[in-house]
This record gives sequence, structure tokens and C-alpha cells, in this order.
Amino acid sequence: MPDLHGHKVMEHIDSYRLNCDIIVVSGETTFDHATMALRKGAQDFLRKPYAPDELLRSVANVLERRQLKATNQSIQLRLQASESLHKFIVNNSPDMIYLLDHEGRFAFINERVKSLLGYDQKEIIGEHFSKLIHTEDIERAHFTFNERRAGERATRSAELKLSSKNNNGSRFFDSGTVPVELSSIGIYTTNDDKTKSFIGTYGVARDISERKQAEELIKYQLYHDLLTNLPNRSLFRDRLNMAMAQSKRSGKKLAIMYLDMDRFKIINDSLGHYVGDELLKMVGQRLRSELREADTLARVGGDEFNLLVPEINDIQDARNLAEKILRLTLEPFIIKNEEIFISFSIGISIYPSDGDTKDSLIKHADIAMYKVKNAGKNGYAFYSEKMKAHFSQSLDIENGLRKAISTNELCLYYQPQFDINNGYMKGVEALVRWKHPEKGTIQPNEFISVAEESGLIIPLGEWVLRRACTDIKRWMEQEGISLQLSVNISMQQLEMDQFVNKALKIIKRHQLPKDTLELEITEHAIMQDMEKAIDALTKLSHKGIRIAIDDFGTGYSSLGYLQNLPINTLKIDRSFVQGIKTSEDNSIIDAIIAMAKGLNLNLIAEGVENQTQIDHLSRAGCGLAQGFFYSHPVPEDELLKFIKLNGNTNGQDSADTIVSSDHDPSYQ
Repeated sequence: MPDLHGHKVMEHIDSYRLNCDIIVVSGETTFDHATMALRKGAQDFLRKPYAPDELLRSVANVLERRQLKATNQSIQLRLQASESLHKFIVNNSPDMIYLLDHEGRFAFINERVKSLLGYDQKEIIGEHFSKLIHTEDIERAHFTFNERRAGERATRSAELKLSSKNNNGSRFFDSGTVPVELSSIGIYTTNDDKTKSFIGTYGVARDISERKQAEELIKYQLYHDLLTNLPNRSLFRDRLNMAMAQSKRSGKKLAIMYLDMDRFKIINDSLGHYVGDELLKMVGQRLRSELREADTLARVGGDEFNLLVPEINDIQDARNLAEKILRLTLEPFIIKNEEIFISFSIGISIYPSDGDTKDSLIKHADIAMYKVKNAGKNGYAFYSEKMKAHFSQSLDIENGLRKAISTNELCLYYQPQFDINNGYMKGVEALVRWKHPEKGTIQPNEFISVAEESGLIIPLGEWVLRRACTDIKRWMEQEGISLQLSVNISMQQLEMDQFVNKALKIIKRHQLPKDTLELEITEHAIMQDMEKAIDALTKLSHKGIRIAIDDFGTGYSSLGYLQNLPINTLKIDRSFVQGIKTSEDNSIIDAIIAMAKGLNLNLIAEGVENQTQIDHLSRAGCGLAQGFFYSHPVPEDELLKFIKLNGNTNGQDSADTIVSSDHDPSYQ
């Protein structure tokens, strides 16, 4: 190379960082030349002359070193990549990862400590682990956070509280502590003599704040009513247990009050569930605001509340509180610009005189509350043993009636309805009786109210309708008897969504002629839910079923509802009929008859017992009547026997009555 020296070539390769290895073959044999070549990056220096084998060995050695260098670089790159990846994973982990040395000081902690506890990593490295532990958990942390055990004995999923640097308003720092779930393990090294030495602790702490909040919410929901935020039945019973234990020690009494809101169903149905819910919230707030801190007001049902009043001196304290609650309800509740007035029926039991268990106290307060309900509502009553006897009797009736409906213990009696002017029998009213296997015949006034309270009136009413239709159909086909059939229904039946369809299905199954069936409902029942009554009765009327208002005159007697309802018949209540006297003013019953005639409605007078009443009703224009003057309610066989003897329904003298042993006029 006449124009370029070998050293210049090596300098060029070095300056441009060319990836190649250099072997120098030179005629210069001095040591300095060889040293200079090696310093400039030559891998080997061969003197001329050289043997080919020597050159080949040199090339082979350089290639081997080159391969080793490339392999080493690859390993280093992989190690760097792996280290970067692990560092990224550790620092971006949702968990706090740490290493402690053998003295319990932080040798490493990832960046999660910043977002979790508010500390920089530099603030923690070298510090003792106790710096991060809440004071309540220091003792436990010595055996968990600073774990020395390894293998199966190491800490798994232990719960601790860590202390944050400051309360910065974050959701984690609301109380200055962060609950974590900790897993940690001791780290050991093996010595030359095969023994192991403890060198530190590796641990992972996971934030469980959200889980704890969820657990607290679930716990709250388990013991509180979510609508009113008042304690629920479970929490009430727990507090009652504690209050009873306290009363035993102090010798003082406590009171349990069972509060049932009167007419809440009407409010809820007429104004909507939103208003009903808002009313319950406002009632709970108003009551709670007037109670002592030690008192517990709990919502235990739709419109039912229980109140625990501990540490009272005598029953007068309970009486005063009950009267205070009733006074609180005198002020209306304003919801959506509506004034809503409520009242409570309150039953009270006293510990220990009315029971020594929580179940007996609550049950006895409930019994006393029902006593108030039955007496007209809006008041309070203390439990007594007489109430228990009555309640037990009602429970026996309910259980027995439930069985009677399914075991054929019920039967129907029929009371004839006569044309006043010609004495013809026009129809019959079906009346249920209970043939009890031990007590004999039980009259409806002993079980109908229980059936209404328990909801059994629905299956009972369905049974009566089905059986009455079966009987009247059989009379038509087998006896050639054609009568109008009256069957009583309750408002609870009308409120059922499926009642109209069920009633129509029963009538269709028996293929009764149009206008044969007349359903009777009391005036008072209709007023409980006028909108629902109008809707259901209108659907029935459109299918040819006649509608009668029973006990007319004892309720609201409003011309408005008479015009809105699809009514065919008014049944004048027996209290007005019994008031008919020859020489006295009978203007009320005369007005009822005149009103019915003006509205083109049929009339039936109930409870007719003498000729004087018949004569006046006839003169006033009432066409039909039923009562003891004509007949008591009688069983089917007696009714059919009478009809056969008197020529079916062709007429009879009013003195000819059906013989019956049923003599109580209240069962008409």
C-alpha cells in the first residue's frame, strides 16, 4: 500500500466504528511496531514470513473471540431487557412490593408506596418497617410484615392497617389509614457449611380499601332499612337483647311499641309508590327526631315500625311517649304539594311484666296493636292477657279455616229474596257456613273478619262463587228452578289483578244465563279504592254480571259514586228497615228508595221481620225484600223442599215461611 499506511487503516476503522476485527501481517519485526498495532485495535500481529497454518490459527482464534463477544453482548441485552421489564412490572404493580434487610429496614420498595401512602421511595429506603404500620397493628406486624418464616408457615393474606403520610382527601386516606392484605416470606442464604442465614423479608401488600368499604356497606344493609336508613328487624332484636340484659342489672323497665300506620295502603295506591316511599322516609325522620339517643326506632315491614324504649320508670313513661307520637302525626306531611295526614295504631308491651324474651315482647306488642286496629285505629293500647286469649282464638280460627277450605268443611246456606207485591221468590243470596267437626256450625261473623285479616277471604270467596254457581246450575238442569243468585265479594278480591278473569272463567264454565248472577259488595269496601272498584266492576258488568251495593246507607252514601259505578241494585241496610214504625217518621228510608228510583236502580230491603215493615216498603216503592219475615238462611235441601211444596217460584202467601233452625238475624 504505497499511498496508505496500515496504521491509518486501523485509525479509519476505529473512527467510523466499523464492526470488523483486524489481523496485522507486517514485515516490521520490532516489538514497538507490534505493540502499536495491538493498541490500535489489532487482534493479532504476524511477522513475515509466516506459515499459512499460523495465519489460519490466528483467523480461527479471532473468529472464536468474535463469536464469544457476540454471545456475551446478546446475553447482556437480554439481561438488561429482563431487568427493565421486571422493574416496570414491579413499579407499576397495583400492590406495594418491598424488601426488608435482616434488621427490618427497607432495602427496596416499589413506586406504589407513593400513590398508596403518600411517601416517596427515597423517604422509605433505610427506614424501619414500623414507620408504615398503624399503631394498633405494630405487634402483629412484627410477625407478619417483618416475616422470618419461609415455606408453608409464611404469612398469607393477613390483614393490617398501614399509616399514610398525611390525610390529603384521597378516598384511601379518609381516616389516615389504609387496610391491606399482606403476604410475606423470609429470605435465607446458604452458607459454605450448608447452614442458612436470614438476610431479610420479601413482602406484597395489596390495598383492600374498596373491599372493606363494600363489606361495611353490606354490613350496613344487613342491619338497616335502605329506604328510611332506620335499623331493621335484625338490629332491633340485637339491641333489644342488650337492653333486656341492662334492665336486669338496673332493675328498670323497658317498653316495646309496635307502630302500624293507618290507611297507608290507600295513600300508596292512590298517590303512587314514590309518594308512599317519601312518606315513610319523612315519618321515620320525624319520629326519630323526637326520641332519645338510647331509643331504637326500626322499620320492620312496609308501614310497620318497632320502637324500643329502655330505662323507663313505669308505664306512664310509655303512655306519655305513645301520646307524643300520636300528636306528632297531627301535623301533615307535604309531598309534591300534597298535604298527607296519617295516624298510628300503637301496641305496647312492658318488660318484664309482659314477657321475658324478645319474641314474646314483640308478639305481645303486636297483639295490642291489632286490638287498637279493631277498635277503630289511631290510638294505643297496653298488652293484657285477655288480648292474648282473643289473639289465640283468632289464630285457631285462621288455621282451622285454612284447612276447612280444602277439606270440604264449608257449606252454603241460601236466604230467599221475595217480590213484596206478589210474594214470588225472585232469587237467593248465598251465605257461607263452616261445619266444624268439633264445634258444629260456625256462623260467618266468627270467621269472616279473620279471613279478611289473614287474606283467606280470597280463596274463601272463590270457593263460595264456584259452589254457588254449581248449585244454581244444578237446580236449573235437574229441578227446573230458575232464580237469581246473589254472591258476596270483598274488596280484597276486587284488588286482585286476576279476579275478573277468574270470576268470568267460573261463570263461563257453568254456562249460566245472562243476568243470573249478581255480585254484592259493601259500600264501605268500595270506598277503600274507588278507582280499582270502578275498573273491576265495569269489566264484570260488561260481561252481563249484575252488581249490587250491600249495606247501603251505612257508608258515604254519595250520589257521585252511584253514578260512576255500574250498579244494578241497592240493598238497604237492615238498620234502616228495623227503624220503620207505623206512626214515626221514616224519611231516611223513604229518601233512599226515592233516590234509587231516580237512578233507575233495583232495591232490596234487608232484615225484614214484620208486616208493618213490608207495608211501608211496598208503599214507598221498594220491590224486593229478604229477612226472617220470609225465611232464615237455610241449607240447599230445605230450600229445594220448600220450592217444590210451593210450586217453584210461582208465588206464595207471605205467611208461608221456610222452617229453619238458624235464628240469628245478624247472619242475613
